[in-house]
Amino acid sequence: MSRLRSALEAGEFVVTGEIAPPLGTDLSAMRRAIEILGPVSTALNVTDNQGATLHLSSLAASRVVVDMGFEPIFQQTCRDRNRLALQSDLLAAATLDLKNVLVVTGDDPRGGDHPQAKGVFDLDSTQLLEVVSGMNDGHDMTGRPLKGGCDFFAGAAMFPEAEPWDIQIGRALEKAQAGARFFQTQAIFDFDKLARATQAMHDAGSYVIAGVLLLRSPKVIDFINAKLAGLMIPDDIASRIRDADDPTEAAIQLAIEQVRAARGIADGVHVMPLGLDDAVPRILREAGVVA
Repeated sequence: MSRLRSALEAGEFVVTGEIAPPLGTDLSAMRRAIEILGPVSTALNVTDNQGATLHLSSLAASRVVVDMGFEPIFQQTCRDRNRLALQSDLLAAATLDLKNVLVVTGDDPRGGDHPQAKGVFDLDSTQLLEVVSGMNDGHDMTGRPLKGGCDFFAGAAMFPEAEPWDIQIGRALEKAQAGARFFQTQAIFDFDKLARATQAMHDAGSYVIAGVLLLRSPKVIDFINAKLAGLMIPDDIASRIRDADDPTEAAIQLAIEQVRAARGIADGVHVMPLGLDDAVPRILREAGVVA
């Protein structure tokens, strides 16, 4: 059984970190990030061509996390693969001892570094979660039995601050019904909305891991507000970073406050360091999550 699943089912407050595979085969920077984040994390998300930009596959990079003694969350996007390739990669993941999978639809390739790429989107994230559930039950999506099944702890993404709420929660509940046992959220700034989302997903039998994004500079804020659909940095938060003598330190202090706030609401935090990996142990320590 996955450590992440065991910790959540035991009522522990979990931490998930985020690892970006390299553009290329030099794993040195990725290994350093794993060495920093692994000891303070329950599991490490390994992104899958994030932002529709080319990187080493999540499948291969996730196995590196295992080999280094930590637990990955293998990511699968529906953007790049048809149903045959998605199922094949899930079987590969099971043989590589990857126990967690996060299913996402994926960003539009027109916004990435290969804008001519054709988005596949043969399945959406809810349909892929149904495939994962079927494989856990021992069959492929056509119903044919597998010669050796899977035992994935499946998760999905949700957006507690996106409106209208009834549409957002409807999508999340469909994912929960399809087999999502945990949800990692987009960056959280409104903790009343996080509480609303957490209660709804608890009622559906799923766990919620709140997103904490390190807003390391005004440029990061401008990029998010311009490019990331469904996420807008509130003016008071943006001003706090823009007006700071040391924006990086202001971002760290904000993250500490957010982790503390999430501890009273959600089942864990998903820390997205945006290059500030070295700051994550301090954030978790000062927020009281790790010793």
